[in-house]
Amino acid sequence: MRRIFFVLCLNFSVVLAFAQVQTGKASFYADKFDGVTTASGEKYRHNKLTGAHKTLPFGTRVRVTNLANNQSVEVVINDRGPWVEGRIIDVSRAAAEQLGFVNKGLAEVKLEVIDPGDGKTSDLGRPIDNVMVEEKEFYSFEIERLTPKGYGVQIGTYQELVNLMRLTENLKNSYKKKVTVQVKVMNGVKYYGLILGNFNSRAKAEQFRADILPKFPDAFIVEYNRK
Repeated sequence: MRRIFFVLCLNFSVVLAFAQVQTGKASFYADKFDGVTTASGEKYRHNKLTGAHKTLPFGTRVRVTNLANNQSVEVVINDRGPWVEGRIIDVSRAAAEQLGFVNKGLAEVKLEVIDPGDGKTSDLGRPIDNVMVEEKEFYSFEIERLTPKGYGVQIGTYQELVNLMRLTENLKNSYKKKVTVQVKVMNGVKYYGLILGNFNSRAKAEQFRADILPKFPDAFIVEYNRK
């Protein structure tokens, strides 16, 4: 397996089509993220009714219903995520309290788009899982090949570059850390590992990993120059 690292910097705009209803698991932001800049540029506030979704345009208002107790709340999408498989939305702590799942941490929910705002399309009715991105998506790159030393924290591994690009912007805005991409070739297939930070000690990398575990429970330490 070859190990190649790049620094990836990008800016982009996305045009999306989306549906009205989606079901899946919801989680909520840890208190330590209060004040952190979201992907939309707004700061996360735990007492505001906001949420993170992978694809819905910023400003979309959705009704979230906890299927276990039928409690509902309306939130405005202003961030990207969640990036854990099976989860469809991260909500603020205030929203999680209204939904009644703060103690459990997760809830099975239904999302309903009630105000698509500027993202409104004529494609309402298709499942969100099948969301399509139009051919109007542009990226600018500044890429530098690296031979890094020290340690980083890997968030995930991706095959689709477009998923990598979307997440990169969110991570840069939220954590103010250098984002490094490791190219892995396994059995002739390329994979892209997304790594945050360049720490000079494992202890510092472990501390950062502990800070982000509430949002990225599968994150792990990478030693850049390990053979």
